[in-house]
Amino acid sequence: MTGYALTDSWTMTRRELAHWARQPVRVLVALVFPVMLLLMFGYLVGGGRDVRGDYLDYLVPGMLALTMAFGLEGTMLAVTQDLDKGVIDRFRSLPMANGAVLVGRSAADMLQSAVGLGILVGVGHALGWRVHAGPAAFLAAVGLLLLFRFAMLWIGIHLALVAGKPELVQAVQILVWPVGFLSNAFAAPDSMPGLLGTVVAWNPMSQTATAVRHLLGGPGGEPGHVWPAVIWPLALLALFFPLAVRRFGRLSR
Repeated sequence: MTGYALTDSWTMTRRELAHWARQPVRVLVALVFPVMLLLMFGYLVGGGRDVRGDYLDYLVPGMLALTMAFGLEGTMLAVTQDLDKGVIDRFRSLPMANGAVLVGRSAADMLQSAVGLGILVGVGHALGWRVHAGPAAFLAAVGLLLLFRFAMLWIGIHLALVAGKPELVQAVQILVWPVGFLSNAFAAPDSMPGLLGTVVAWNPMSQTATAVRHLLGGPGGEPGHVWPAVIWPLALLALFFPLAVRRFGRLSR
């Protein structure tokens, strides 16, 4: 039974990957957009007040975390379009593992996220950013980033199943942006007003960014944020993964 589920999930993953070849512009925009943000905040906006050390060493880990939070609208749009066109209903009528569609969507999304992460790391290195840690710490930082992305992905899948219509994706996008920017990706919480700084510090994305900065040896990193950066995504997964699976099982009933 497990073998059939894996086969069906891989089939759905290949379906999503095939969309990349047919829609290269959308994939390219998703990969280039974080690079544009990095260049804009690194050189045009500047910032970095109250940040000790090189601002680029502070900014790049924050951008890596921000990239893992953004892009949910692409996932949601793909799911809602399949719902709106009846594609998921047709898949559910086939003798395939329940949930293979969602697993395939999440696997393709994680692959694209890993590629985007690699591109952003390469661009940051080209700009002069350096990792001040060993390979094990670097891999741990990548693991935290992908764990955060995986949690955000299932939040997006659940919201897409609830929304059901591509037109409603924009409403969720309006909510994602403030959450992303209400973090320590670009500036330290100490430089913000008291209540705002507290909210920013408790943002799960800020926890991930701070932990990644610590693991990579950059300014603004704190060892005490590593475990919260693990616990927050796991807690979000524990909430939204079963909600998404349950919602998917109730479709067309």
